[in-house]
Amino acid sequence: VELPSQYMEFFCYEKEVVGLLSGHWQTGESLPDELYEKVIDSKNYQSAMQMLRQCEFSLWDLRTHMSSEDTYKVLEEVRSKTALIPIVGENRFLNTFGHIFSGGYAAGYFSYKWAEVLAADAYYYVQAQGGIGSDASRSFMHNILEIGGSLDYMQQYVKFRGKKPSISALLQSNGIDN
Repeated sequence: VELPSQYMEFFCYEKEVVGLLSGHWQTGESLPDELYEKVIDSKNYQSAMQMLRQCEFSLWDLRTHMSSEDTYKVLEEVRSKTALIPIVGENRFLNTFGHIFSGGYAAGYFSYKWAEVLAADAYYYVQAQGGIGSDASRSFMHNILEIGGSLDYMQQYVKFRGKKPSISALLQSNGIDN
């Protein structure tokens, strides 16, 4: 579900695209290079922490839906393994975590992060093969976008990419050395 939109988000950080989309309200001048670099730095700021937090949510979601234990007890166990900063005991974050209980992502929250892995891997592959208009780009459209969920997704991804996705591209897109 999330792959197409997350794939398209990569284009919003391409310098050329930012230049086309941005403009000073009076002069029409595109975003200066130094500000563009700050946009990229801002996107990547604490990205590893954000990624770890999403892993915490995903692990908690899966564990909660596989257990009859108290959800806050499960969360405490998950946080003991994932959180770098202690959370106060009175925190009731779960009371507002609508994705899991009312948003259609029960035991599926991990799909957000998985879609990011797929999107990054696909984007960097397409760019390395010539970008928009390349054979790789057309293969992405045919094997992923046109097919949607009608066929086995991993088989279609391998058909497009020639191999299974790697987390390396996601780390690269977040400015994380691996």
